[in-house]
Amino acid sequence: LVTSVFMNAQTTQQTLKEKLGGRNIFLVGMMGSGKSQTGPDLAKMIDYAFVDTDDVIEKASKQSISAIFQKEGETAFRDLEKQVLKEISQHHSLVIATGGGLVTVPENWGILHQGIVIWLDLDIIRSIQRIESDDKKRPLLPEDDLSRTFSQIYERRKPMYLESDLRIEVEDQSPSEVASMIADRLPSILINEVTQAERHTTEL
Repeated sequence: LVTSVFMNAQTTQQTLKEKLGGRNIFLVGMMGSGKSQTGPDLAKMIDYAFVDTDDVIEKASKQSISAIFQKEGETAFRDLEKQVLKEISQHHSLVIATGGGLVTVPENWGILHQGIVIWLDLDIIRSIQRIESDDKKRPLLPEDDLSRTFSQIYERRKPMYLESDLRIEVEDQSPSEVASMIADRLPSILINEVTQAERHTTEL
C-alpha cells in the first residue's frame, strides 16, 4: 500500500511538471503570507527549484532589504527588485517567492504573466500576528502603527493581487498544506488555459 501511494505521488508530480512545461510559478502576496515558507515545499512537490527574490537581492547587494530602503529609498529598491525579477525569469522550472510590493510595478506584470501567478491571501489579523511574532524588519511598517498601515497597504495592493491566476486563501495551514492546496488546484488552471486557447482557435 505504501509503495502504491508513493508511486502515485511520483506519477502525479511528473504529470504536473510535464503539463507546466517549465513555466515559472510566481508566489505573490503581502508580507507575512508565507511565500518564502510555502515555496520550497511546492517546488519539491512538482520537482522544481525554489528562488526567493528578497534573498537574491540581499546577496547581490550585500545588505538587508531594510538597509536598502533606509539608505536608498523605496524607488531604488523597486528598480533593483525589477532587475532581479528579469534575471531570474530567464530561467525556467522555478517556484519564485516575490516581495509583497513587487506587484505594484506595472512592468513586472509583463514578466509575471509569462508564468503562473499565485496569490497567497492570508487574512489581515493572522498576517499582523505573524509579523509581530518574527524578528524580521519590515521597512514599510512602523511598529507604533503596524495594524493600520498594514491594512492600508493591503487595500492598495489588493486590486493588483486579484490579477493573479490563482488565489489561495490561507488560514492556519502549515506551509506544506498550503503547497498541497496549490498543487491540487494547478491542473484546473492549465485545463482552463487549454480550453481558452481552443476556443480562440475555433473563433479564428
